Amino acid sequence: MRIAMIGTGYVGLVSGACFADFGHQVTCVDKDGDKIAALRRGEIPIFEPGLDALVASNVKAKRLDFTTDLTGPVADADAVFIAVGTPSRRGDGHADLSYVHAAAREIAAVLKGFTVVVTKSTVPVGTGDEVERLIREVNPSADVVVASNPEFLREGAAIRDFKFPDRIVVGTSDERGRKVLGDIYRPLSLNQAPLMFTARRTAELIKYAANAFLATKITFINEIADLSEKVGADVQEVARGIGLDNRIGAKFLHAGPGFGGSCFPKDTRALVKIALDHDVQLRIVEAVLGVNDNRKRAMARKVSNAAGGSLRGKTVAVLGLTFKPDTDDMREAPSLPLITGLLDMGAKVRAHDPVGIEQARKELPDIEYCDDPYDCLRGADAMVVVTEWVQYRTLDLERVKREMAKPVVVDLRNIYRPEDMAAHGFTYDSVGRGTDPAV
Repeated sequence: MRIAMIGTGYVGLVSGACFADFGHQVTCVDKDGDKIAALRRGEIPIFEPGLDALVASNVKAKRLDFTTDLTGPVADADAVFIAVGTPSRRGDGHADLSYVHAAAREIAAVLKGFTVVVTKSTVPVGTGDEVERLIREVNPSADVVVASNPEFLREGAAIRDFKFPDRIVVGTSDERGRKVLGDIYRPLSLNQAPLMFTARRTAELIKYAANAFLATKITFINEIADLSEKVGADVQEVARGIGLDNRIGAKFLHAGPGFGGSCFPKDTRALVKIALDHDVQLRIVEAVLGVNDNRKRAMARKVSNAAGGSLRGKTVAVLGLTFKPDTDDMREAPSLPLITGLLDMGAKVRAHDPVGIEQARKELPDIEYCDDPYDCLRGADAMVVVTEWVQYRTLDLERVKREMAKPVVVDLRNIYRPEDMAAHGFTYDSVGRGTDPAV
């Protein structure tokens, strides 16, 4: 089938490349001429494992192309996916739908023949109604079905998530639309991926509800981690003990410095605003947002306490800047408020990240960056693990101690074992692993 993908951000580029790998003919469209030129040269603007090879192989096979002009691709398409950004609107937390609405108008003007227009972007409930209204306003004779098809991709594992999904949610009650989207996703039938057809508004709400629930699990285990520290319990064992219950599940029960990224903070805020617009108060989701924001700020105090109560004039080495491993995404990363807090306390900050330094410089221009973790640690009074990159799990702890001025380690991801750190002579603090006085 012929697919036009409007937007070459994270969702659009991964989805377009995967659809092309299914055998469909895909054209990715973006207004950014420099980005399109770079993609044509084989330069991928985001870090996602395996994406560069996937794009290259499908461009070589002539199934994937890039352009700034949507006229031809949309006119020829069986389905047009809108995968543009929906950032939080400045001032009120609502999702900014200006890019979605602009795309809908431009698509409408060049539609030819029957076309399914699919909203892939994360959008508030009712956005599909507005997209359909805009299309019919611009082109009253358009033979179009507007559907919702939210994405559920994890950064760092997006290609696998796309090809081996837990479910595929398609929001449309139109039989022609169901057939087109069923044909597009047919290659996944061998993986027995559930194709779930719902009403359009239901599909839109599924996406927000899923992200809010996962954010809630993270925040819940973070609060249990705080309690564990006070009562002398181990939050990792608590998480395992409850996660083995199939009703709860083990995923997203990893205590840490709070959630970040491009989805959870933005989508939970948007869901609260959507609910308020409909006279519903989502008290649990509101609490999740408040607890998560406070937690990120509290991490700097945790570092200060581990370093003796004051960071004035001390050097802190921060390992990991991105919001999670295997991505260069710095959006809402816990490292941002942490480092800001460290600087406010008078610390000098050095930082290392395997792929996120270029993006981090835009957010944190006033700290020192190191290309090697041991260089980052040299002469430091404290080391803080913020992102659980695998490279940090295998550091030579004897060398770490030699490089540091003081052997103070604050492990916000619990990647080290307390007994190993004690054996190497570190002053070690982690998250939610208290000392049981009964032991």
